[in-house]
Amino acid sequence: MGQTKLNPLFENLSGALAKPKKKDGHKCGEYVIATHRVAETTNPNCQRVYIKSADAYDRSTPVSDHEIEIRTLFTERLEWVNTRAKNLSTLSGDQVAYLAQKDQPGGAKTWKSYLWKLAKAAVTGE
Repeated sequence: MGQTKLNPLFENLSGALAKPKKKDGHKCGEYVIATHRVAETTNPNCQRVYIKSADAYDRSTPVSDHEIEIRTLFTERLEWVNTRAKNLSTLSGDQVAYLAQKDQPGGAKTWKSYLWKLAKAAVTGE
């Protein structure tokens, strides 16, 4: 993937930078979408720009059973992570356990990744 350094004025742009024009019931042009990640991660590249044609969002195949299963599992884990992050009775214990494993081989480097690791074990029993 190509790398570029943006002008400091544009480093923190996020959202739709250009949208296709709607004329007479159809779209023409392209979406230009920029994302700026502010979450703590180990990857230093936090700016991404995507270009999508206006008709790129029309799906040509039906959603498979496997995709539905993955989406359901993701939703269950997301709910578990959000609930666990707000649970005051387990929060201090989780924080201590996170700090203890953080610098170990195979340990989760961020708080969110640690909670997702716990969710995988809790929701699927792994």
